[in-house]
Amino acid sequence: MKYVDADIWHMRSALNLARTGLGRTASNPSVGCVIVKDGIVLGRARTADSGRPHAETQAILQAGAAAKGATAYVTLEPCSHHGKTPPCAQALIDAGVSRVVIATLDSDERVSGQGVKLLKDAGIEVDVGLLEEEVRAVNEGYFLAKESGRPLITLKTASTLDSKIATSAGESQWITGEKARGFAHIERAQHDAILVGVNTVLSDNPSLITRVDGVDHDAVRIILDTSLKLKGSEQLFDNADENPVWIITSKTVNDAKMLVNKGAEIITVSKNENGQIDLPEAMKILADKGLTRVLVEGGGLTVTSFLKESIFDRVLWFHNASILGSDAHNAFQDMGVTHLDKKIKLSHIDRRIFGEDMLDIYEKA
Repeated sequence: MKYVDADIWHMRSALNLARTGLGRTASNPSVGCVIVKDGIVLGRARTADSGRPHAETQAILQAGAAAKGATAYVTLEPCSHHGKTPPCAQALIDAGVSRVVIATLDSDERVSGQGVKLLKDAGIEVDVGLLEEEVRAVNEGYFLAKESGRPLITLKTASTLDSKIATSAGESQWITGEKARGFAHIERAQHDAILVGVNTVLSDNPSLITRVDGVDHDAVRIILDTSLKLKGSEQLFDNADENPVWIITSKTVNDAKMLVNKGAEIITVSKNENGQIDLPEAMKILADKGLTRVLVEGGGLTVTSFLKESIFDRVLWFHNASILGSDAHNAFQDMGVTHLDKKIKLSHIDRRIFGEDMLDIYEKA
């Protein structure tokens, strides 16, 4: 299929809409839809926060009766099954659109190819594949959850130039400045969940909430707590009714009744051979529970565990123009690397400057 410039323009508009919903639509993907007729945009929407209503139904509502004979640009194959809402493919049929341009098929087995079939059977022209690579990159977490059984994992650390995250006495707030921390909150807003190790909670007592003006983001707070060291008095339990707290542990719910009473959900997983949480098992459970994007904020042991298991997709390294010295706490722990050919390889994709702080963004090579 040869697409014209207008097709690319409108699909990119739909993609930009989808991008604005990242971190707030799980367990659904963030989808963008633009409805156009005679060069005029009649409706444009993304998947609403919490996943409903879907992008197509909102755009159709905006377009109204004018949608008849229009072209719909959708970043993901419209759903064809009855869930909590009717199928979006049927909604497009009922609206009378004459053409649907789809960036990529849905990996959900309930949909994959069936949405396209439903549209074609109704006599609608369907084109698939426009900006597919870009769309899959934006919703990579959704596709990983469906195809690989785990969410997209972003590892974030903030350190000095010599990769220290705290002084020898444990002081860590704040290594980086206000502007860098503000950008870190934007990253939080684009993830479904924020994950830290229990030692970070016990030492820093963070709330792990997102502070971005104009954004209401109720991220899940996930704590890796193998032996249930949490006491229930930590700050993150203060608003567990609004921002859920999930505790991943090797213990059972019966062992954690006090934490359950504080509003926590207990997720029991196996230990690995080192006596730590089995991360592949834990990440599969998170994907099964509908999470598609998880931001791992530390500390050093937790980030290192994900690196060693090679369970990550992106690394955000904030580093401040300062040095703490060899007796301070390291951002990364022992990797067990004895030969250079075993080093963890990354691809540098972006750099941003925030005054005395620098952010380097990497992807797994």
